[in-house]
Amino acid sequence: MVWERVTAGRSGARVSRRNGVYRKESTDPRIDLAGEGARLEWLRRQGVPAPEVLDCRPGLLVTAEVPGRSAADPWPVESRARVVDALAELTRALHALPIADCPFDRRLAVTVPEAMSADVDLAGPSAEHQGRSRAELVAELLATRPRHEDLVVCHGDLCVPNVLLDPDTCKVSGVIDAGRLGVADRWVDLAIATRSLTIDLNPQYGPWAADRYLARYGVRPDQSKIRFYRLLDEF
Repeated sequence: MVWERVTAGRSGARVSRRNGVYRKESTDPRIDLAGEGARLEWLRRQGVPAPEVLDCRPGLLVTAEVPGRSAADPWPVESRARVVDALAELTRALHALPIADCPFDRRLAVTVPEAMSADVDLAGPSAEHQGRSRAELVAELLATRPRHEDLVVCHGDLCVPNVLLDPDTCKVSGVIDAGRLGVADRWVDLAIATRSLTIDLNPQYGPWAADRYLARYGVRPDQSKIRFYRLLDEF
């Protein structure tokens, strides 16, 4: 059986699957597949459901398929609130992991310099920055950088396509695409998750879902951090 190309997602790597196995490949030095493999293995050791790593080396990551349906897939109306609640509980569980035990650093001292050397993805999930120059966005990023980071273990790309759930129980069965996992401000995950719940790509959710997610997580919206971390994610 030949490898089937997977076109969903925006990881930048070439993804294919065959017989319950997923393969990511990339020659781009900015895409650290070996680092993603190490993060998946670390997550599994913490008891978080993540894909088993079958092969991991520079430019190649091979993982076993995890069960469940993506939170981005169509869900019955009566199940959508349960999916949102499960996403919030997953976020709480990740953020409760001891940061001293996490070897991966995604603090602003790391991610802002990375952004300075990266392109801006104006075709990304949010259209709010389209029509603005890179220089304008860099200036805004630097001017609005938070002075304080509320550090936890973050997934780093906690959008609904990256969370799988059991279709019967709506319990989280898998977390994928963890290449940006590390110690960071909790609003990295909260900003990206709430954006993912409100953009047009996921019309089954909406503002109600973002509000429910934050309430279930246990915080009020921090609009300044939401805007900053969504902008940072565009780089």
